[in-house]
Amino acid sequence: MKPFLILQLRPESEASDDEFQALLAKSHLDKSQVHRICLNIHNLPQHLDLDKYSGIIVGGGPGCVSDDEASKSPMEKRIEDTIMGLMPEIVARDIPFLGCCYGMGILGHHLTPGSVSKESYGEPVSAVECRLTDAGRNDALLADISDDFLAFVGHKEAVQTLPKGAVQLVYSTPCPFQMIRTGQNVYATQFHPEADGNGFATRIRIYKNKGYFRPEDADDLIQYVQNQNVTMPERILRNFVAKYGSN
Repeated sequence: MKPFLILQLRPESEASDDEFQALLAKSHLDKSQVHRICLNIHNLPQHLDLDKYSGIIVGGGPGCVSDDEASKSPMEKRIEDTIMGLMPEIVARDIPFLGCCYGMGILGHHLTPGSVSKESYGEPVSAVECRLTDAGRNDALLADISDDFLAFVGHKEAVQTLPKGAVQLVYSTPCPFQMIRTGQNVYATQFHPEADGNGFATRIRIYKNKGYFRPEDADDLIQYVQNQNVTMPERILRNFVAKYGSN
């Protein structure tokens, strides 16, 4: 099996490492089966051959595609430009891709510039009830996933309208575009398929001053997420690996 390329965007090493371990655990991959690149530390190879990989998984991060360019730090701008620079080839060649949270903003903006904003559909840190569309029920990445399931969310921006060429696979009442696909192999989720209660508690502690919630609410939110039974979304990662890992 060719390795999976895991691209991570989080500048906080604790959050990045915890996310990486979660991606491995929930996908049932081990370190020998992945090539991990932390974009806050390393640049991509100058001539990155995407054919060497079974697929690409992009993690989340505290940045927002829709932020004003002047407000982005040099690191945030470099990370965003790096990911955006890969999308033309990924989409044109329909290379297996799964973008988690931040990946929704990246894919949405690539398909329809300006479609991602903070105008509507931001969601506080919570476990939200998601629902499959008819297209979602027939998609291999959502096999064995119930029509209604809980997923962890917490985001300031969202896709406002379905991007050009995309199919809506999962929606929720607060946010209509929880998972989309373009082509046959390029996916993005607004929710976090790798996250469980303990992992989300770690992020709450790390990002409590990043504007997702009032800092004084952190302890209550940690207790809340640790009491949630969120297990269904991780199947998306396993299905992604099962579908493309045999390439």
